[in-house]
Amino acid sequence: MGLLSFIKEAGEKLFGGSSAQAATPDTPDANQAAGAAIKTYIESQNLGLTALVVTYTASSGVVTLAGQAPSQESSEKASLAAGNVANVTSVENNLVAPAAPPAQYHDVVRGDTLSAISKKYYGDANKYNAIFEANKPMLSNPDKIYPGQKLRIPPL
Repeated sequence: MGLLSFIKEAGEKLFGGSSAQAATPDTPDANQAAGAAIKTYIESQNLGLTALVVTYTASSGVVTLAGQAPSQESSEKASLAAGNVANVTSVENNLVAPAAPPAQYHDVVRGDTLSAISKKYYGDANKYNAIFEANKPMLSNPDKIYPGQKLRIPPL
């Protein structure tokens, strides 16, 4: 699938309590712990991935994914789950998945709503639910998106 870029300061906070983020010390133990936490987070999304291997390098902020995905959609969602973690700047997705038309991506900015994003990509604000469904389970509510988050915009 390739390399996706993300905003380093935005995203899920997986480490260190209330000021959690992906590990920042670039040591083998910290990188391994961060990779394991990101893997657990991706697996909690129930995307049907098999033989998932996740590596993280703090100095570059890069997450690398390997394994198998049951669909292009699951592969893309895995990239988003990994990339929408604080301190991750990019995701190299090497998951093997059946070929399908790739999705587009949208970086959420202040003031964005799923309806506005839907209008931009589909020409119809009422198709926001397609974007919401394409980003489940990472999104639990269509009104809970935040600046810096990257969303998958599926082809219709």
